[in-house]
Amino acid sequence: MSNFATYYELWDTTTGHVKEKRMNQIELQKIKERYNIVGNCDALNHALDIALQVSSTDLSVLIEGESGVGKEIIPRIIHDTSPRRREKYFAINCGSIPEGTIDSELFGHEKGSFTGAVGSSEGYFGIANKGTLFLDEVGELPMSTQARLLRVLENGEYIKVGGQEVIKTDVRIVAATNVNIQKAIREGRFRRDLYYRLNTIPVKMPPLRERGEDIVLLFRLFALQMSEKYHLDRISLTNDAKQVLMKYKWPGNVRQLKNITEQMSILCPKREVDVDELLKFIPLNEESTQLATINPKGNNANSYENEREMLFKILFEMRSNVADLKREINSLRKQLDENPSTVSLQSTMPQTSMPVHSAGHIPVHPAQYPMKGIPVQQEYDAEAQEISEPENLNLNDLGRIVLEKALERNGGNRHKAALDLGLSDRTLYRRLKQYGLQ
Repeated sequence: MSNFATYYELWDTTTGHVKEKRMNQIELQKIKERYNIVGNCDALNHALDIALQVSSTDLSVLIEGESGVGKEIIPRIIHDTSPRRREKYFAINCGSIPEGTIDSELFGHEKGSFTGAVGSSEGYFGIANKGTLFLDEVGELPMSTQARLLRVLENGEYIKVGGQEVIKTDVRIVAATNVNIQKAIREGRFRRDLYYRLNTIPVKMPPLRERGEDIVLLFRLFALQMSEKYHLDRISLTNDAKQVLMKYKWPGNVRQLKNITEQMSILCPKREVDVDELLKFIPLNEESTQLATINPKGNNANSYENEREMLFKILFEMRSNVADLKREINSLRKQLDENPSTVSLQSTMPQTSMPVHSAGHIPVHPAQYPMKGIPVQQEYDAEAQEISEPENLNLNDLGRIVLEKALERNGGNRHKAALDLGLSDRTLYRRLKQYGLQ
């Protein structure tokens, strides 16, 4: 196969100018076979067309699309069909690198520049010189790293962490994101100038729900792969089941379709799957909001909403507990007013842990009261004030509690805790640092 695709031009007969430039269908099919790409929808073909056209240049490319649509195939095509194809190619997930180390990972560091820097490092920009860097989840980069990346894009220069020497590099940048960059810019989480530098050539990857019959083709591919790998009879779909499959909104896109196909290949008793059997693996209500693939305002909105709901739930539970404690304290105060000799505190009993007997009071002798000279009523006032303090917890306190609970549930595993909270690993690392939980 030739390294570069050939194109044919569509002419506007009215003006006599080129109306559209399309990749030759034979070349397009060769690209799909080489990278095992299945599908014929126009949006997918257009994305591949752009990748082939831009590969011969050094222009920056920004790929936008939902999680699971296969954005990672575009930079691979660009690199493999470019003049840089014999040089190195690195794919980096920016959301999985902790904020404290991402500058060092990308731009390198000098020996002794930070704790643990026992030697110097070239960083990806140094190692990939003359090659291509694919920055996945670029929207997760911290602002300080965005400033460094902007300088590289503008003049090819960067400085190592802890270094002073300006280093030149010749790296092709292809970036991808599944967040709404425009919203991130408005919220001050992404630099507008960096967006325009990255977005020289935009590529839109279509979600699976918009690819029509490609869904059935992909199902056949995944079913065939399972059949060959595990020596199973290949599963197929009835016509009605195919219609249901194409109407589903596919929150996880191609990745979700593959997982469901693999589940069905193993668990379905019949090799021809009908609607009833299919609906055991996908939700029944196709209009349910649970099937929505992405919030139109960005993916991160979902994470923030989930976290906010957890905070509110904890807050309401705390308020309920405080209300119960207040009622108990008021009851004890009332008993003290009516008969002070029947209620006192044990010397070994903590203030916030008062076992109440069935009679509703604590039968202890006044001589055992540990704080002599202080009236019982005054001590209960102090205790009531201490118990009421949780009502004044701010969101930072609640956020810390949420993180602690998530870490406890996952045995201290930060990655699992991040998934539990709907956060990226880097965001969780930043929160842990903020709350002093490292």
